[in-house]
Amino acid sequence: MATPLMPHATAAWLVDNTALGFAQIAEFCGIHILEVQAMADDMTGSKYTGRDPVHAGELSMEEIEKGQADEDYVLKMSVGPDQVRRTKGPRYTPVSKRQDKPDGIAWLIRNHPEISDGAICKLIGTTRNTIAAIRERSHWNIAEIQPKDPVTLGLCSQRELDAIVTRIAKKAGIDNTAADDARLGTDREALIEELRAERTEAARKAEAALNGEEEEEGAKPELTADTLFKKSGE
Repeated sequence: MATPLMPHATAAWLVDNTALGFAQIAEFCGIHILEVQAMADDMTGSKYTGRDPVHAGELSMEEIEKGQADEDYVLKMSVGPDQVRRTKGPRYTPVSKRQDKPDGIAWLIRNHPEISDGAICKLIGTTRNTIAAIRERSHWNIAEIQPKDPVTLGLCSQRELDAIVTRIAKKAGIDNTAADDARLGTDREALIEELRAERTEAARKAEAALNGEEEEEGAKPELTADTLFKKSGE
């Protein structure tokens, strides 16, 4: 069942302006009956400004009158609130990451010149004018722009970037399989080298600790007859 756009504000208005039962208001607004009770007793943590559902077109006076006449009557909404839908356009980017877009665009222009402006627009969620300004170095903040991987910046996923690069390569008749294998091979070799270095360091520390223990044991004077009589004479 659809609920009002602002359920708590609508409930506050119905409590103040109608004789509907708490259960009716709670069911119509989609909130708990105890919340309605708290509004009526003015015990809520925050004061809600009432919202008239009749003026909003969500409830008719006829429905309110039916509900006031019969406490078991279930109120019917006249029309549900309009659902917010995104219009077509560039992909949405959180506000906190929007300042990173120029850096990501500069990285793509430098490392993947084969990607078209339209593809960059879809990948990062920018405009052709911004891309052109960065490409021509006429952007208002060009001095501060540092090319950075858009995947690292969180502007797109590695899968999305790889998909675009692969699609463009196929259109151009270029086989990127070897390049991908080389990249994966480089990553694998780097991981192996890192593991080897860790293993070597662990062995070195273990050997150093063992040598330290031997040095401590060697530092103790050996007990012989001479040293024993010498200690007794002292």
